[in-house]
Amino acid sequence: MNKTASMMICIAWMVAVTISSTCQAQVESASLNVILEPIRGEFQLPALAAVVVKDSRIVARGAVGLRKADSDATVTPDDKFHIGSCTKSMTATLTAMLVEDGKLTWQTKLADALPEVASSMHPDYRAVTLEQLLAHRAGVPHKPEPTAWAEAWRMRGTPTQQRLEFIRAVLAKPPEAPPGTKYIYSNQGYTAVGAMIEKATGRAWEDLMREKLFTPLGMTSAGFGAPATVGKTDQPWGHVWSEERAKPIPPGPQADNPPAIGPGGTVHCTLDDLAKYAAFHLRAGRCQPALLSAASFEKLHTAVAGQDYAFGWIVCKRGWAGGEALTHNGSNTMFYTVMWLAPRKQFAILIATNIGGKGVPEGCDRVAAALVRKYAN
Repeated sequence: MNKTASMMICIAWMVAVTISSTCQAQVESASLNVILEPIRGEFQLPALAAVVVKDSRIVARGAVGLRKADSDATVTPDDKFHIGSCTKSMTATLTAMLVEDGKLTWQTKLADALPEVASSMHPDYRAVTLEQLLAHRAGVPHKPEPTAWAEAWRMRGTPTQQRLEFIRAVLAKPPEAPPGTKYIYSNQGYTAVGAMIEKATGRAWEDLMREKLFTPLGMTSAGFGAPATVGKTDQPWGHVWSEERAKPIPPGPQADNPPAIGPGGTVHCTLDDLAKYAAFHLRAGRCQPALLSAASFEKLHTAVAGQDYAFGWIVCKRGWAGGEALTHNGSNTMFYTVMWLAPRKQFAILIATNIGGKGVPEGCDRVAAALVRKYAN
């Protein structure tokens, strides 16, 4: 059997799993909504949704509340949510695929990968490696340089051009700490990864994500930016807090961060599709032929010495997980999503809401605790 035929069988198997699991989820969704609705009300969230995955199957799903506050547009379990920085592990996964393809190495240096930026790059960044950027140990600042950030919001040129100009401005300034010495969480560092990917392949990050990750995994809902159509409530709107109330933010360019930091956090998708991605990481190369080797998954899931961050995942010990759990949250300040994966139990919880800010992480943590109690055994 050739590689293409084998891959089609693997993809067909994943689709079959999704179809059968949807029937299962319909049975469970009412009880999941009973968990979600009181927490949504207590924390005054416009909408709240969750999915539980066991052994590559969705075993429970639910969604309660409104796509847009002060409207009658009810959220559904098939709605799309912005996943914010949960995008980071996707960018890291794409990077691992390109490393396996020989387009990059984990030790590829910024100055070598981006020669057009090298002349203006601060000398301390020249030897920064791809893996240092993915682990937030490159010294790239947590907050972007103000002038560069203002320019990013003008969104001039293609997303690829925007990323290159943004990272050129960021890397022209001294690092926040000597590279390799300190963990500094940085969207800008992941922009640098995106620029390195684009230079190595001649392709836009968005196109590569669709081709190498979303399409093979059947993530048909996945896209970039705010999930709703401009002028419509066909998907959830993002919200911010204003005078103790959830204020809807109309879909459009201002309803998400600029494409310049896309590799760090601009993906949206349904939680069912996010479950496919979670199951892909739980299987960690055990589907044949794997899109990524077991060794690459181990690299992605292993925390850097002296910290709890791997490549797009926080690694921590949890009793309910039977050992190590992988987690990450994400917010563009208008949505919030959190992922919990327990590889040893082949179990995952995914939770999302269409508002960011105060109280939101606590509300989602409350949901996670309830779902662990009910489904993790």
